[in-house]
Amino acid sequence: MFDPAMTALLRAVLDEVCKDVSRFESGARAHVASSILQAATKGDTSPDRLQQIGREALHDAPTMWR
Repeated sequence: MFDPAMTALLRAVLDEVCKDVSRFESGARAHVASSILQAATKGDTSPDRLQQIGREALHDAPTMWR
């Protein structure tokens, strides 16, 4: 699907966006990962744009406290 360089970029973006999210909040992390992956699949591969998409997804992510 993606080459190793793109896979590493996607992982780095996810880690950066979710740096303050607990590893136990798998729903929020999965929501962000899905949004980033969907954007990359559609050709949006700019690191800055992927981070923006990830931050927007994190803001909209479901949490157990809402």
